[in-house]
This record gives sequence, C-alpha cells and structure tokens, in this order.
Amino acid sequence: MSKSRSDLMIERLRSMQAAAPDIEASAIVSVDGLIMASALPKEVEEDRVSAMSAAMLSLGERISGELGRAGIEQVFIKGDRGSVVLTSIGQEAVLTALARHEAKLGLIFLEMRRAAEDLVKLVG
Repeated sequence: MSKSRSDLMIERLRSMQAAAPDIEASAIVSVDGLIMASALPKEVEEDRVSAMSAAMLSLGERISGELGRAGIEQVFIKGDRGSVVLTSIGQEAVLTALARHEAKLGLIFLEMRRAAEDLVKLVG
C-alpha cells in the first residue's frame, strides 16, 4: 500500500527535525491557514499554529512589497524562549518550525530550505 500525500509530508517533517534536532515542532500550512501536515506536540493547537502562520506570511508579504523587497522567502521571529521560522513552499503553502532558544539557526535555515524544496512537489 502506498503512502498518502499527508503521510509523505509528515515523514519529511520528521526527517527535517531529525537532521536539525533544535527544531522542536513543525507544520505545513496552506496560505489559507489550513493545516496540511504537522509534527507538533499534543499540547500545541494545530488550528492556532496554522492560522497564525498564514497571517504572518501574509503580513510579511505585505511588508516586503511595501518596502520594495517583493518575493518573500522567509519570516523569522525571535523570542525569549526560542524562535519561529516560516519558509514559503511555492505559492500554496508555508513551512513553520519552532526552534529552541539556543538553536544553530544556520542549520535550521538550511534544513528548512531543503525540506521546502522537497515539499513543493507534494503541496502543488
């Protein structure tokens, strides 16, 4: 039996998290704010993550356009307890990752870019 598209997405999220252990959780969200796949802890509400991810991507696109920096690729938010990184997956989705405070961001950015390149084939 072949794996579903959702299973393949979850598998890719988990392999990304294995390659960059400082990523605590991740999700693939449509630009409409709907969860497509996730590797989130049980205490994290998927609906909230998906809605906020879509809103942040939209806001980032607006800011980027207004400031003449069109073609948004990534949104980065750093907080006291860690970071949230959003990376575009083509035109239809966004990859969201929650990273530990002490995370090596270069590794996270690299692994997210690699995952996004793989996921664009599954999302479209």
